[in-house]
Amino acid sequence: MEPTVAELVRARSADDRPALTFEGQTWTWAEVVHEMEVRAVRLRRLVSAEPPHVGVLLENTPEFVFLIGGAALSGHVVVGLNLTRRGEELARDIRHTDCAVVITDAAQVELLDGLDLGRAGDHVLLVGSPDYDTDTDTDYDTDTDHPTPDDLLLLLFTSGSSGAPKAVLATQGRVALAASAAMGFRPDNVLYCAMPLFHGNALMSSLFPALGSGASIVLKRRFSASAFLPDVRAHGCTFFSTVGRALSYILATPELPDDSDNPLTVVLAPESSSTDQRQFRKRFATIVVAGYGSSENAIVMIPKAGIPRDALGVPLDGQDIAIIDVESGTECPRARFDSEGKLLNSDAAIGEIVGRNVVGGFEGYYNNPEATRERVRDGWYWSGDLGYRNADGIFFFAGRTADWLRVDGENFAAAPVERIIERFPGVAGVAVYGVPDERTVDDQVMVALELTTGVGFDPEAFDAFLDSQRDLGTKWRPRYVRLVRNLPVGATTKIDKAPLRRDRWDGRDPIHWRQERGGPLAAMTDDDRVELRRRFVEHGRDIALTGSR
Repeated sequence: MEPTVAELVRARSADDRPALTFEGQTWTWAEVVHEMEVRAVRLRRLVSAEPPHVGVLLENTPEFVFLIGGAALSGHVVVGLNLTRRGEELARDIRHTDCAVVITDAAQVELLDGLDLGRAGDHVLLVGSPDYDTDTDTDYDTDTDHPTPDDLLLLLFTSGSSGAPKAVLATQGRVALAASAAMGFRPDNVLYCAMPLFHGNALMSSLFPALGSGASIVLKRRFSASAFLPDVRAHGCTFFSTVGRALSYILATPELPDDSDNPLTVVLAPESSSTDQRQFRKRFATIVVAGYGSSENAIVMIPKAGIPRDALGVPLDGQDIAIIDVESGTECPRARFDSEGKLLNSDAAIGEIVGRNVVGGFEGYYNNPEATRERVRDGWYWSGDLGYRNADGIFFFAGRTADWLRVDGENFAAAPVERIIERFPGVAGVAVYGVPDERTVDDQVMVALELTTGVGFDPEAFDAFLDSQRDLGTKWRPRYVRLVRNLPVGATTKIDKAPLRRDRWDGRDPIHWRQERGGPLAAMTDDDRVELRRRFVEHGRDIALTGSR
C-alpha cells in the first residue's frame, strides 16, 4: 500500500536532528511533529463539516508548516492562498475551494476586509488569538486519525499566468510519493526555502523532500535577494529551489570577490533564463539545473550529464513524454540545428509537451471539470507548455501554448527568441509575445526589455546585434520594443505576460517600433499610435485583438 504523509510525519516523531530554522529559532523534527499534532487537534475542533477545507493566508512561517503537517494527520485539506491576490480575485479563490475557515494573522487579515468569503465568511481566525490557540496543551491521540493515500491533502493553485488560477488536487499518496523520492537529499542537507509555501515549488522541492529524507529547512518569511547569500552562509545551506526571475534578482546584488565561498551544491531553477543560470554558476560556484515540473506534477524532467545548459533535461524513468502537434495529434519530428546552433525546423519541431502514460499522476482540478478535461484528452496528459526535442532525446522549453506566434504564415514559439535576445549586452530580462498585425490575422513580434540599471537603449546597436545572431529566425525579429523598468511577475517571480499583451503599444513605457516591417527602429510617438490605429481601420482589422494564440 502507498504511504501517506501522515505516516511520514509520525516517522519523524523521535528524530532529534534539526528540522526547521526560522528567524533565529530552531525546532528538531520531534518538536516539529509535536506542533503538527497540536494543529491536528485544533483542526478537528475548528472544522468538522465536509469538505474539511482550511484556507491558509500566511507568509512563510512555521505556523504554515505546522498546519500542513497537522492537516496530514487529521485528514483536513490545506488551501494555500496567494498573498499577491487582492479583492474579488482572492475572495473567488476562497469561495471556489469551499474553505470552511481561513487562518491568517494580523499582518494579512485586512486583505479580507469587506470580501464575500462564502462558507468561510464568519470563520476567519487569527494566529495567536484566544479562539485559535486554546488547545496548545491538548494531547494528540495517535489512534484517532488514519488518512488513506487517496485522501485529499492539498489544493495547490496554479500560477495563473495563462488565465484564472486553478486548484490542483494533491492527495496524501501523491505527496508522500514525492516526499519519499527526496530528490537524493540526506539528513545532513540544509534546504533554503524562500519561495511561498502556497505554491507547489516550495512544497514539492523543499518541504516534503525534507520530511521524507530528514534534511533540515531554513524557512524565509519571504524571498530577499540581498539576504540570500548571508543566509546561505550563516546556515550552511546546500540547496535552493526557485522559479522565474529569482536568480536575476540575486545576480543584481553587488558582486564581491568571495561570492563563490559558500556551501551551496545545487540550485534548482526552472524557468530561469539560460543567461542567469550561466552567470549564477560562475559567480557562486554551484550547479544550477533548470528541470521541469508544475503544480500538476504529472510530467517531470530531470537534468542529465552533458546536456545543453538551456535544456529542460530528460523525463523521469518510465515516463513516455513526446512533443505533439496539436492540430494533427501526431508526434513532431526531432529538432535539427545548423553548425551555429540555429533551430532549422522550428515550425515542425515545436509542439505541446504531452505525457502519454502519466495521466495517473494528475489528480485533476477542484470543482473545474472543464479544465481537467482540457488537460486529459484521449488518455494523454497535455501540459499546456511548448517544447522541442533533439536527436538525443533532450527536451527544450519553448513557452506556453499562449506563446505561439504566427508571422507571415510561419508558426514559432517565444522562448527560443527570448534566449537569443537575452544575449544582448545590458539586458536583465526579456519577454517576447505577439501583438495584432494591422493588415492580416497574423501576429507581430513584440519584446519587453528590462535593462540593467544605468544602461540605455540604442536601437541601432540592437538591430546590429540582431543582424549578427545566426540562429535568429527570419520572422523572429521584433517589430516593437518596449522598455520596462521591471518586467511584471507573479508571486513566484515568474514573468506574467498577460498585462504586456493587454497593453500592447498603449502603455506608458517608452516603445520603439518599425513603421514599416523590416525598417529601422524608431521611438514611437503619439502621432504614430494614431497612425497605427488608422491602419487597423483601413484594413478592416479589430484593434482589440490580443495577438496571442
